[in-house]
Amino acid sequence: MAVPLKITVLAACLLLGACRSDPISFHTLTPVQPGAGRSGAEIAIEGITVPPQVDRAQIVIRQGNSGVAILETDWWAATLADELRGALNEQLSAGVRQQPVSVRIDVQRFDSIPGQYALIDVKWRLRQRAEANPSTLTCRTLIQTPSGTSIEDLVGAQQSNVKRLAAAINQAAASEAFSCPTAS
Repeated sequence: MAVPLKITVLAACLLLGACRSDPISFHTLTPVQPGAGRSGAEIAIEGITVPPQVDRAQIVIRQGNSGVAILETDWWAATLADELRGALNEQLSAGVRQQPVSVRIDVQRFDSIPGQYALIDVKWRLRQRAEANPSTLTCRTLIQTPSGTSIEDLVGAQQSNVKRLAAAINQAAASEAFSCPTAS
C-alpha cells in the first residue's frame, strides 16, 4: 500500500512542477536616470487618456498588419496611463515661465513592434492657468524610435519617446510665443 501512495505523491509533484508558469517581468516608462531634473515651474498634468487596447498592465505589441499580442509575462509596473503619468511627472517643467501651466494628454497611438520601432502619437493641450487671461494651445506630436527585437529594447525606445514628448511640451510651455514646437 505504501508504494502506490509514494507513486501517487511523486506523480502529483511532477504534474505540479510541470504546471509552473514563467515569471512575470515588470517594466516602467520612467528611466533609471530621468532627465536633468526640473528647472522652473512644474507643469501639472490634468489628465491622460490612452487607447483602451493598450491601457492595461500587460504590454501589448503589434503583430503583422492587423494583429496584436498581449504579453502574459511582460507587464508594465502599472496601467499604461499611470506609467505615462509617472514618467511625464518626472520630466515636465515650464522653465522660467512664471504663469502656472497645465497639460492634458490624449494618446492617439502607442505602437510597439519588436525589431522595428516604438511609436507614440499624442494630441496635447497646454493651458496657461492665469486668472486674468487664460489661454490654451493644442498640439500634436508623433514620435517614432527604432527598436531591437527584445522587450527591453521596445521599453527603452518608448522611454525615449516619452522623454522627447516631455521635451516638446516643455519647449512649448517655456516659449514666449506659447506655440507648438516645430518637428525636428
